Amino acid sequence: MCSKLETYEKRILKKLEGIVGTLKRGENVQNRQLQHWLTEEQYAQIELEWNEQKDLRIELRDKPDELKRYEVKLKEAIMMDNRASAYHRKGKKSAAYKCDSKRESLCEDALEILQETVFEDATLQMWFDRTLDFGHGSLIDSSLGNLPRLVTSRSIDKQRDDSRILKKIDVKISVVERAIDELKNCDTVVDNDKEEATWKKLEGFLKLDD
Repeated sequence: MCSKLETYEKRILKKLEGIVGTLKRGENVQNRQLQHWLTEEQYAQIELEWNEQKDLRIELRDKPDELKRYEVKLKEAIMMDNRASAYHRKGKKSAAYKCDSKRESLCEDALEILQETVFEDATLQMWFDRTLDFGHGSLIDSSLGNLPRLVTSRSIDKQRDDSRILKKIDVKISVVERAIDELKNCDTVVDNDKEEATWKKLEGFLKLDD
């Protein structure tokens, strides 16, 4: 920690660390507390980054057309798998085996489409729930459970969400942690002429509920 921190900055640091702990426990921190303990610029950053998150969510709704071919084929394979399972439960083995065969064919088509799509545009990998490695020993194959899902999918087989997507509480944690780092690294410039006014402001802050 920077040894040049003023006493009031140390108090602010302690308060911010407490806020981060509260947020990480999933508990709410009132906006007025954040507004008081963060600088005006830092507090505004929360809304800025949350708006970016909302824009990202809108962007993810509009998937590239190249992905839609794969998604359609994968959905057809899933539908055929569900149909096969239903026939198996009813004891209709002949119909079930036909659906199983059709599912396998659809999965092979989906894998081929996926490989072609990513080969033509490697940036599309960001839309999938896992690293797209088709080399020897790869866990990606034409088995339905091993075919990648889009990060926008609601499938229970999806391995992860889009790492860029954050909840609002995560945005708050990120901003407060950066504010803490700035204090610890002495990035905050102390204006001694304003120290007395800052102390008065701090005393008002300390009256807020913890």
